[in-house]
Amino acid sequence: MPRNCIRETSAKENEIFLWKMDPPNKERRSPENGPSSARTCCSSLKMFLVALSFAYFAKALSGSYMKSTITQLERRFDIPSYLIGVIDGSFEIGNLLVIAFVSYFGAKLHRPKIIAIGCLLMSLGTFLIALPHFIIGRYKFETSIRSSVNSTSDLSPCPVRSSVLAAGPSASSVPSSGCEHESMLSMWIYVFLGNILRGIGETPVQPLGISYIDDYALEENAAFYIGCVQTISVIGPVFGYLLGSVCAKIYVDIGFVNMESISITPGDARWVGAWWLGYLIAGLITLLSAVPFWFLPKSLPLPERRLAKYSPERTSFIKDSPLLEHKYQADEPANFLEMAKDFLPTLRSLLGNPVYFLYLCITIIQFNSLIGMVTYKPKYIEQHYGQSASKANFLMGVINIPAVALGMFSGGVIMKKFKLSIMGAAKFALGTSLLGYFLSLFFFAMGCENASVAGITRSYTGMESLYKVDSSLLASCNADCQCPETNWDPVCGENGLTYFSPCLAGCRTSHGSGIDTVFEQCSCVAVGNHTASAGQCNNRDSCHRVFPYFLALSVITSFIISLGGTPGYMLLIRCIRPQLKSLALGFHTLTTRTLAGIPAPIYFGAIIDTTCLKWGQKKCGGRGACRIYNTTAYRIAYLGLTLGLRTASFFLCILGLVVLRRHVRRQERNTLTNGGTAAAAGELQALRKEENNSCNSDQCPQTADYDPERETRL
Repeated sequence: MPRNCIRETSAKENEIFLWKMDPPNKERRSPENGPSSARTCCSSLKMFLVALSFAYFAKALSGSYMKSTITQLERRFDIPSYLIGVIDGSFEIGNLLVIAFVSYFGAKLHRPKIIAIGCLLMSLGTFLIALPHFIIGRYKFETSIRSSVNSTSDLSPCPVRSSVLAAGPSASSVPSSGCEHESMLSMWIYVFLGNILRGIGETPVQPLGISYIDDYALEENAAFYIGCVQTISVIGPVFGYLLGSVCAKIYVDIGFVNMESISITPGDARWVGAWWLGYLIAGLITLLSAVPFWFLPKSLPLPERRLAKYSPERTSFIKDSPLLEHKYQADEPANFLEMAKDFLPTLRSLLGNPVYFLYLCITIIQFNSLIGMVTYKPKYIEQHYGQSASKANFLMGVINIPAVALGMFSGGVIMKKFKLSIMGAAKFALGTSLLGYFLSLFFFAMGCENASVAGITRSYTGMESLYKVDSSLLASCNADCQCPETNWDPVCGENGLTYFSPCLAGCRTSHGSGIDTVFEQCSCVAVGNHTASAGQCNNRDSCHRVFPYFLALSVITSFIISLGGTPGYMLLIRCIRPQLKSLALGFHTLTTRTLAGIPAPIYFGAIIDTTCLKWGQKKCGGRGACRIYNTTAYRIAYLGLTLGLRTASFFLCILGLVVLRRHVRRQERNTLTNGGTAAAAGELQALRKEENNSCNSDQCPQTADYDPERETRL
């Protein structure tokens, strides 16, 4: 086709396009107003960047707060860890329901407004999670301690030849009042449904937000902008875990009970913090994050520098198809029926990219390891190192999460500074992951002994260790007490041994109230004055010595592994066609959350449950939450599963690197040998310069929404 014919058709099409889109406002597109349009584009993009960062912050805060409350929810609803995994995975179930449709159809619609609707749904789901606190009764825990100092009768945990006090077997075997009502409806269902709603609302934020930035930012700035957003998303968990730390210190029924009557401390296995309060705060923040998106435009004009520069890496991994060439233009009218017909062919084309497919498999395995590890890490710190839930959350927020944020931001800066190619980004991500993996092996050496509990981990003489099959809470020293074996009400004897309850310690009398209660005449405490104090013994000195080293190594490994986060994410974006970015990001999120986000917390929790030494009992009967774990088995199961999954992923990483290198070399050879393509590219470049010159001479209109792909077709 003659070149002058192409130019005349292109100018005509541009005139029609300008008249349809904005007929009254022609001055804005004049050459004199070009810089003003560029400034408007830049300011709108920065406003979207700030709004998206706040939305990332809000969703990350509420998500991390959910993980900080898993032990609180276990104790409040008396459920095992695997059921907590089901609740945690319900967020991913919500994503699964709508993410494919949001990612595909959302790219054709008003992306900022769809994100705003998602934020509103997230806020509603967060409020729903807090609802059970306001409809369930007051929290009641097992205790043999008087709640009031004004009580005149001395408490006798072990009345000789008596039928036991209120917490005895007879009381345990008969359902208490209100049991019939509780058995009909489990309140954790509200938490489950609220988390599903949170997952539905969170769906459009990542795929539509990231693709919006990558569409309208300069190519050299896109990695930096996305790195900033990802960094903010990691700062959100800092505040989420700090909020969890504050709320875990506050008693669950604060404002409704006399705090002087509470006989347990935040370090007790029966303590439940004000978990509901944090969800109300997180829901309000998420609600505010929806506001800016209502005022942002559907699309932005492309920067001038981007019009003249297109990276061959962006389009070299999926073959061009004439069937798909005219699709997926953001400014074309959206026809839902036509888009629906194109969905399966487009998805087939996307999965036909071997680099994308291998990347998908690798991240599924690594996300299984990451999600399981992060979900139960606060609980691991609590159970293994004897820390309270409040302190565990505080350490996660102040020490561990900032290291991840710094690592992700540094990774984005490194990629921008050294202008890493696709191969460079892949090698960098693999290298940091391997280094962090080898350092993580040292966690196995940072062990901690089991807590000394009479009849569970130690004999009643305190001289020998017990295994689970040999454990028995009954002994000759408490045989006359007829004690219940289900109520966890620990006391610390003078001999440094923890007893399951005052009754099982053989204590006959007590004085004082609340946490200051002292039990006397304890027949199982064979030293001193035969006394015991309320609460579990805190004499695990070796754990306290090794804990700082655990924290230091945790910070180092988190920083090193997260260095490869942003380069790895940019690898995902750069290995696909620009028109398929939203679908690729959405499908990646869909598969990782379906095959990692949902099952990982469940099977991690189920394996952790196997290390439980003593279960609590629900008020209406049945197994409740675990009271004490075998810390050695817990460490092996938790760390072994985490690092085992990462080991498997490295085999696929090596295969993916080989496939990626072959593709890069093949495309380099095609670029050198395909003279026709190079000549066509040169001709179009010359044509673009001639048209620009003619536009500068006021011979044709100029538009800020100019698209070189439209010119190529014409």
